Amino acid sequence: MIRSKAGGGGRGVLRERCRRREETHVPPAGGENSVKKRKLMMTTLSIVHRTTYHYRAFVQLLPHRLMLRPRESRELKLLSHHVRCSPDAEVTWSRDVFGNEVATARFLKNADLLTIESTAEVGLDAPAWPVFDIDASALSYPFRYADEDWTDLGALTVQHYPAEPAKVDRWARSFIAASPTDTLSLLKDLNLGVHHQIRYESRDDEGTQPPEQTLSRGRGSCRDLAVLLVEGARALGFGARLVSGYLWPNDVRAVGAGATHAWGEIFVPGPGWIAFDPTNGTMGGGNLIPTTVARGIAQAIPVSGSYIGPKDAFQRMDVQVDVRSIDTSGGGGRERPAATEIYTSSNGDRWLLIQNGDRRIVRHEPAPSSGGQASETDLNTFLLTQGRTPQGENLLRMITS
Repeated sequence: MIRSKAGGGGRGVLRERCRRREETHVPPAGGENSVKKRKLMMTTLSIVHRTTYHYRAFVQLLPHRLMLRPRESRELKLLSHHVRCSPDAEVTWSRDVFGNEVATARFLKNADLLTIESTAEVGLDAPAWPVFDIDASALSYPFRYADEDWTDLGALTVQHYPAEPAKVDRWARSFIAASPTDTLSLLKDLNLGVHHQIRYESRDDEGTQPPEQTLSRGRGSCRDLAVLLVEGARALGFGARLVSGYLWPNDVRAVGAGATHAWGEIFVPGPGWIAFDPTNGTMGGGNLIPTTVARGIAQAIPVSGSYIGPKDAFQRMDVQVDVRSIDTSGGGGRERPAATEIYTSSNGDRWLLIQNGDRRIVRHEPAPSSGGQASETDLNTFLLTQGRTPQGENLLRMITS
């Protein structure tokens, strides 16, 4: 989460108390059967994002700009969304130049504690292993965008950090295997290059590192990695934009959950905008929930605002993000734990690592022919007792890679 001293300026025709804000998605036309079929394919996710500001004294809260509403698409359906503020606020809604929904909260009284909580429920059916139908004209790089696309992409093709563009240019061009080369393979290599060369670090400092600094340091936050990816893609002539949102940790190896997340999208003729998450080295939106797309990362701050009060009034900011799947098949909204296979023995025994909220457990499922019963062990106990077995060694590699 980035905190910025930026006031709100939204215009909107919808005005109501922040604590009463609610929107519900209405399924598209296409018949009851098609809607039911789509719902069966979707994973329903619950998202809770809470930002709390602590002050040493009562302050006058100026308007705050909120970019928290998930962006709908063919693969992501917004089922409900609520924003609650304490103290109460009056909210106006607008849409910015990128099509993001922007809320401006105007608070009704002074406070020494400010809490902004966004809760959403979404349906996600993006494939984990997407296949993209790229136009024949863009299968090989370099290629030329259509004149209309080039005009509309405009500033999204221009690098935004001119201090040392040559350094980023050289780095980006090092991924070109040949000329011509496969376009999608190039973009995958660029994304994996950021993932392998830059070590992820959680950083709550304001702002973002310039891409050349990220290359020099060899580490950065998710937003630093996203900026480097996007600037590298622009150096190669691609249209690219930055994305802010949430990560669903459907794989225990996923990095960046528990806070807001950032990644990039690159425009390729045919499929259009393709998501690349350099923090995790993944492609596609299988576990990504975008709230904001922007030309620069400073335009994608989830919560920003300011106040009038003593110079040292601000004490700290706490951010909590929880994204989890929920069972909508009649199970009363129970969470569906994420499971990753650790090891399968030659006789068919399986070991699975299960992430259930904050708990990680190892499940042993004996081969059906053995007649044995499945058992579960907490992660630390399993490593202590079976750390030198093939399944224990595989597990250790999984959680440390």
